[in-house]
Amino acid sequence: MIFLKNVSLFIEVASYIPSSYYLAKEESGTTSMKLIAITVTALLLSFLLLSPPVAVAGAKSIHVLKIDGAITPAVSDYVHEGIARAKKNDAQLVIVEINTPGGLLKSTRSIVTDFLTSPVPIVVYVSPQGAQAASAGVFITLAANIAVMSPGTNIGAAHPVSTQGQMDSVMSGKVTNDAAAFIRSISEKRKRNVEWAEDAVRKSVSITENEALAKHIIDFIAVDRGALLDSLNGKIVETDAGTLTLAIAGAAIEEHDMGWAYQILNMLSDPNVSYILFLIGIYGLFFELYNPGAVFPGVAGVIAIILALYAFHTMPVNYAGLALIVVGIILFILEIKITSYGVLSIGGILALFFGSIMLFQTDSPFDFVRVSLEVVIPSVLCTAAFFIFALGAGIRAQQRRPVTGLQSIIGDEGIAVTTLSPFGQVKVHGEFWNAVAAEGAIAQGAEIIVRNVDGLKLLVTAK
Repeated sequence: MIFLKNVSLFIEVASYIPSSYYLAKEESGTTSMKLIAITVTALLLSFLLLSPPVAVAGAKSIHVLKIDGAITPAVSDYVHEGIARAKKNDAQLVIVEINTPGGLLKSTRSIVTDFLTSPVPIVVYVSPQGAQAASAGVFITLAANIAVMSPGTNIGAAHPVSTQGQMDSVMSGKVTNDAAAFIRSISEKRKRNVEWAEDAVRKSVSITENEALAKHIIDFIAVDRGALLDSLNGKIVETDAGTLTLAIAGAAIEEHDMGWAYQILNMLSDPNVSYILFLIGIYGLFFELYNPGAVFPGVAGVIAIILALYAFHTMPVNYAGLALIVVGIILFILEIKITSYGVLSIGGILALFFGSIMLFQTDSPFDFVRVSLEVVIPSVLCTAAFFIFALGAGIRAQQRRPVTGLQSIIGDEGIAVTTLSPFGQVKVHGEFWNAVAAEGAIAQGAEIIVRNVDGLKLLVTAK
């Protein structure tokens, strides 16, 4: 608008140039005319050069973020940092390439908030071909300034699921209503199809990219990133900071993948990884308790348990499953100490198996909230073997009779060299020892059994 006003002013002022020219010629001659014309031209140029430019985001960098997997707290932090970086670097655009089966609603809300309040335009691109924006991905896609999908992709199935196992009907209704209101507000804000968005939550509907375009869920379809950038060029975008026009030509593309710290935290959010860490932590702690001073197993066990608890905090833990895992391990320990002829071991295996498959069990159709059977079965068998054979062998070794040193002589047999009443001498393994009769006098030549060692003196009894 400012530019147009300046152009209007330029035309208006320029209309006076001819009259000024002739006026100057009549009054002061050619020299005065030239001076006035130069002055007027300089003023016009000053107006045009000093006036603020039109809001066109040209020649600024484009930042690209990538989400490939479940929406977790680590992904939320990664997106937040990426948007903050784009704002700091005065980027003209942030493209979020997404392929997700869903994730945690709390992390999704955080990402949506960052999108809605970002002064930098956000483009969500469901990519590559064959990708999906399911569950939490629907909220994220709708919250973008511009939503785009690749051919062969789908979006939908945003019905909320429990984070603590099955929900009763009242709680399920509350959670669903809250999610429906949330997605309606996003759709209204971005002027998208509110009715379909609510159906995605309440009815778990899912559609293809062509259907999404027809229903005004997305803005257009792009085969690849190059086609996406071509389609974005010249588009007018409304952001939290105002309206601007994208100028993609010549803009530098900056890809910002997840750093190693975010990758580690995101990996820990995998239920299979957290489950294995939990078992490793238990192994380490028990090994340290039964072998004091080993140090490394205890340290590794504590670290593994802490990392597992971090993951449990961010995922749908079923505490009944967690309790069954603990019971199973207790049964394995009892099997080492009590002769049950395998009953305790079988009970431990069953408790550990069912506890493992229940640990993250919810009514979600997506695999990222469950521990895979391919992980559960080997883990259960390894745990049983660890406690029954490895840890059991260690305990039995501690209880085994010493074979070296003074203590190794306990239980051995010998002959009384002299009468023990109660003091005297005995011969054990061809060696002469001072001895004390523990239970009455022992005649010379009688067979004896060593019961204990006190320094260099044996405590013996008659055989």
